[in-house]
Amino acid sequence: MAIIIDGKALAKKMQKAIAEEVAQLQPQYGRPPGLAVLMVGDNPASAAYVKNKETACHKSGIASFGKHFPASVTQTELEQVIDELNADDRVDGILIQLPLPDKFDAIALLNRLDPAKDADGLHPNNLGKLVRGELGLQSCTPAGVMELLAEAKIDIAGKNAVVIGRSILVGKPVALMLLEENATVTIAHSRTKNLTEITRKADILIAAIGKPEFVTAEMVKPDAVVIDVGINRITDYEGKSRLVGDVDYASVSEVASHITPVPGGVGPMTVTMLLHNTLWSYKEKFAKSNKLSIAQP
Repeated sequence: MAIIIDGKALAKKMQKAIAEEVAQLQPQYGRPPGLAVLMVGDNPASAAYVKNKETACHKSGIASFGKHFPASVTQTELEQVIDELNADDRVDGILIQLPLPDKFDAIALLNRLDPAKDADGLHPNNLGKLVRGELGLQSCTPAGVMELLAEAKIDIAGKNAVVIGRSILVGKPVALMLLEENATVTIAHSRTKNLTEITRKADILIAAIGKPEFVTAEMVKPDAVVIDVGINRITDYEGKSRLVGDVDYASVSEVASHITPVPGGVGPMTVTMLLHNTLWSYKEKFAKSNKLSIAQP
């Protein structure tokens, strides 16, 4: 059976370290770090994510400036709120909870963020820095994947990595991060031909396609490391619902060397990296005002 890469345990350890650092820095900086999460509408999944983020902020000593809007809010009103948060010195990180209702131009809203407060690393400036391998804020879920690989002591350099999924949220950023660690990376997607042939060559397989239990044992190279980014709610024949990933955990765990569970794998790390990025922006603001430099987030 595969070794389980426990995202919940790593998140707990990292959030404890974040809380300790916040407690140490707050007296020097005169205020805690601040995070604003903007949510529109009443999507149950988004509401659950936002609640988890706000709870994590509270436990870590980070001030939460969450703003929840009805679906009737306008694009212009959201732009005004973003402008206000960009100018608010108490706020170090801003996150727009995606997906937004269809009527909104999400790209325009993301582009309006101050890049220095872009807590999920999706502003073009931060994505450009990722492409160039420069210092900058990085998208939370892909960064969480890399932390999980590091925690499991997976040697990435020279390995064949296959990413299933090409979204700007996960697929593309994690591919760039793997490249930066000297992996040979293939991005597969819905139009990829001979997908099983490709995935069976992967030493590291990242599943981020959004299809329940899509990756089966026959698609996985023996002793591969499998990271399941997907989270899908399915209903069984008895009418009971449960969460599953993009990987058929039962069968793949008998083939892989390491695997992340769902839930309890990548999910907790996404929230943790959001706190991590907010803390980094907080320290970066202080460093710039004192002409100092800090390390990569």
